[in-house]
Amino acid sequence: MYAYIRGIVSDIAADRAVLEAAGVGYELFAGRKTLDKLILGEEAKLYTHLHLAEGVQALYGFYDPEEREMFRRLIGITRVGPKLAISVLSVMEPSDVISAVVTDNPAAFDAVQGMGRKMAQRVILELKEQVKDAPIPVKTGQAIPVNVPENIRSEAVQALVALGYDGLTASRAVSAVEEAKNVEELITKALRKLAR
Repeated sequence: MYAYIRGIVSDIAADRAVLEAAGVGYELFAGRKTLDKLILGEEAKLYTHLHLAEGVQALYGFYDPEEREMFRRLIGITRVGPKLAISVLSVMEPSDVISAVVTDNPAAFDAVQGMGRKMAQRVILELKEQVKDAPIPVKTGQAIPVNVPENIRSEAVQALVALGYDGLTASRAVSAVEEAKNVEELITKALRKLAR
C-alpha cells in the first residue's frame, strides 16, 4: 500500500517514530538501528510495511529496503511476529541474519530479546530454504556469505564460539573470509580479522 514515506521526524520513542508528511503524522514502528539514524526535526525517508492482523493495523518503517525485505522474510516464519522480527533487526543487520543462516549459527541470535535457541534454529531452518530459492539482497559493503562448503563454515563458527566469541561476532568473522580450503584455514583467517 505504501512503499515509503518521506517527511519530517516529529517524534522518536523507544520503538517508534512519527514522520509528518503533507500535514499527516505517520506513526511507524521501527527497530533500534533505524531509530538511531533518525534526527528530530530533520527530513527522513523510511521504507514501509503495512501489517494487518486480527483487526490491528500497524505501519513499520525501515531505513533501507534490505531491512524491510528481511523483516518480511522473518514474519513469514512460523511463530515469528512483527515484534520479534523488529527485535532481530534491532540487534542484527540483514547481512548478519544471512551469515547466521549460511553458517548454521543459532548463537548469533543470542542477543535478540525474546528469541530462544529453539526459535533461532527454526529461523535458520526456514530461511535456509528461502536463501536457496531466492537470495536475500544485502547492501554493498555488508558481509556476504563465504564461498566455502556449509559444514566448514558451521564448524569454524562453532570453534570461534568455543574460544569465547559471541555467536554474532563469530558469524561476521567467518562471513568476512572470502576463501578457505579447510576449516583450519577458515578459523585462522577469521581470527586474523577479529584481531584487527
